[in-house]
Amino acid sequence: MPEHQQVRLPDDVRLHVEVTGPPDADVTVVLLHGWTLDGRAWHRQLADLTARFGERVRVVTYDARGHGRSSCMALRTATLAQLGDDLAAVLDAVAPTGPVVLVGHSMGGMTVMEYAHRHPEHFAARTAGLVFVSTTAEGHTHTVYGLSPRIARLIRLAETTGAGVLARCGSWRPPRALLRALRPSIRWMLFGDRCDPSDIRLVTSAVARASLRSIGGFRASIGAQHRLETLAELAHLPAAALVGDRDRLTPPPCAESIAAALPATELTVCPGGGHMLMMERPDEVNAALAAVLGRVLAGATEIGATDPGTTGPTPTKTGATEPTPAG
Repeated sequence: MPEHQQVRLPDDVRLHVEVTGPPDADVTVVLLHGWTLDGRAWHRQLADLTARFGERVRVVTYDARGHGRSSCMALRTATLAQLGDDLAAVLDAVAPTGPVVLVGHSMGGMTVMEYAHRHPEHFAARTAGLVFVSTTAEGHTHTVYGLSPRIARLIRLAETTGAGVLARCGSWRPPRALLRALRPSIRWMLFGDRCDPSDIRLVTSAVARASLRSIGGFRASIGAQHRLETLAELAHLPAAALVGDRDRLTPPPCAESIAAALPATELTVCPGGGHMLMMERPDEVNAALAAVLGRVLAGATEIGATDPGTTGPTPTKTGATEPTPAG
C-alpha cells in the first residue's frame, strides 16, 4: 500500500503525495499527471512498476496544486513556472538522494520541462531519465482539436475566455451533475478509438476534484510555454515520448518536436490513441517506461557502490522510431 504524505510548500500550499517502495531503492520514479487530473491517472503504471521491478524502484505520485487532494492556491501561482518549483520541492522532501526518472503526462510533462529550465543544476544532479506522454514543448502551437484551423481558433477563443472566468472562482469545484452531463464531450476530447467506461469515470472524478481556479488559471501558462531549447540541453538522457495519432490536444507534431530536440528519444505513436495514453494504451506506456528505467538501473548498478547519488553514465544514442501519420 502507498504511504500518504503531505508536502507543505513555501506559500503554504499542501501537496498530497503518495510513495510506494523502499527509501533505499536504486531509482525513484516520479509520475506527474495532466491538467485537471490527479495522481490516480497513473494507477496502471504504478501496478506494472511494482510487479516488474519490485523493491529496486520507488514510485512517487502527487496531486499538483489546486488538483485532487492538494490544497488550492493564489491565482498568481497558477503557472507552469510554479509547478516546476513545486517539483523541485517535492524531490527535496520525499526523494532527496539518488537518481530519479521523471514521467510527465500533458501538463505534467510541461512541468518537467519547466523544472529543467528553472532549476538546471538541481535537475542535472538528480535526473537520470525522462518519459513524456501526450505532452508538448510548444504550448498550443499544434492544437487544433482535430478540426479545421478556423473552427479551432473559435474554440480556443471560447476556451480562453471561459478559463478567465473560471480562474476567478477560487476553490469551488465543478458540479458533479454537470460533469456527468459532459461525459460525452470529455470522451470525445480526451480519448481515441477505444475507451473503457471506468476510465471515463476516473477522469470525471478527477475533474470534479480540481478547483475552478486551477481549471481556469493554468490555461494561459500552458498555451504560452515554449521549451524546445531547454529540451535540447537534455539530449544525453535516456528518454521516451509517446503520443496517440488521434490526440486532439497534443497531436503527433508535439511529440515529433520533442524527439527532434532529444535525438536519443524513443518515439512511439499509438494508432487510434487519444490524449489519455496511460489509460488507453497502458502496455505501450509501461514498455516505454520500463525501457528507460532499465537503462537507468543498469547505470545505477554499475556505479552505485561508489556514488549512490549519481544519475549514471551517459547513454548511447538509440534514435527515434518513424511516427505513424495522424489520422
